Amino acid sequence: MTDRPLTVLFVPESAYGPTNNCVGIADVLRRRGHRVVFAAEASWRGRLSALGFEEDLIRLAPPPDGGEDAGRFWKDFVRDTAPEFRKPTSEQLGTWIRPVWEELTAGARYCEPQLRAVIERVRPDVIVEDNVVAFPALLTAGVPFVRITSCNPLEIRSPGVPPAFSGYPAGDDSDWAAFRAEYDRTHRALWSSFSDWVAEQGAPPLPELEFIHEGDVNLYVYPEAADYARVLPPHWHRLDSCVRETDDPFTLPPALADRDGALVYFSLGSLGSADVELMRRVIGVLARTPYRYIVSKGPLHAEIELPPNMWGAEFLPQASVLPLVDLVITHGGNNTTTEALHFGKPMIVLPLFWDQYDNAQRMRELGFGVRLDTYRFTDEELTGALELLLGDTSLRERLAATGAVVRNRDGLRRAAGLIEEAAAAGRA
Repeated sequence: MTDRPLTVLFVPESAYGPTNNCVGIADVLRRRGHRVVFAAEASWRGRLSALGFEEDLIRLAPPPDGGEDAGRFWKDFVRDTAPEFRKPTSEQLGTWIRPVWEELTAGARYCEPQLRAVIERVRPDVIVEDNVVAFPALLTAGVPFVRITSCNPLEIRSPGVPPAFSGYPAGDDSDWAAFRAEYDRTHRALWSSFSDWVAEQGAPPLPELEFIHEGDVNLYVYPEAADYARVLPPHWHRLDSCVRETDDPFTLPPALADRDGALVYFSLGSLGSADVELMRRVIGVLARTPYRYIVSKGPLHAEIELPPNMWGAEFLPQASVLPLVDLVITHGGNNTTTEALHFGKPMIVLPLFWDQYDNAQRMRELGFGVRLDTYRFTDEELTGALELLLGDTSLRERLAATGAVVRNRDGLRRAAGLIEEAAAAGRA
């Protein structure tokens, strides 16, 4: 705890995972008496102030025609480019990964003047960014900069670990070099142009083929039990989990409470659930099983009908739901993956994009879950994975013990303490 209240500026990526991660840490800081301001994307208006934070919002692009909701841009982007997810990860580098970087870097360029104005108004003691792309204003503000990597630990490059976005196994490096070469081929020109622009704004050039700088302090979210074998510099700190304590309580609806059978949580995330065809495909298979399901239906919830053994809603308080269930069916986003491990739950992973292939592979090779081919799995593969994981008593005991360790390490308060220390060092 510092000797006087801080002003902490959070700049999260406009997606639920990073924003929820920041909310959890920010809530601890707020309750310690600090002033917390969110420079979130404008579609989050009102959602963060409702939790007790100040909002000084930015735009990453001109306002859209008509209304907008939280993270709307990326939901539409995912929906429109979903056919790319059917390709091998190496083929997605030019047709999915690079377009995402193009959108992210364009957003950084667009909002740079806005962020400078926000910093002038807020006058933060410390700036915390949970994103994958650089915003030069955050490095030229003259205060400590804390970077959070809540998306994918493979973003932190280290010898002996697979390339990010590949979904390749940690124990077989035969395809790593070719994947990295293709990433270089498809991304170097974009990276070079963005790095030049970053330097023109007064920030340091970007590290080789990286789209973001390291911070004065760097935090990444991934349990030690699932992390890769490597040694990181002392200015990197692992948070085993970072599960917010702001979600509403959740009571099992009577439609499920009055039925028998194991309880399963199904979520493809706010972005993946925009693929309604895929959602219906999975739901159709699960409808014929003897289990009960809580379904996060996502932004197109009105287009998704649920059978009698399921209950769902557009949004669910995931951190309150997970302790109740026996198993999680997930897209493998880092937020859901780490939260499932936080509560000690096995997973069936249906990866779609970005970090999800890497998490799916990691859960498979550690024996914490089953990875399926999202668009080619058979009915029998999905139902077989359910039976296997729900019937594996030793796995569930092992994961329960893992979850207890993760929860005991209290990533939220560890992150808040490290942010306070960074601010104190800046003052000194």
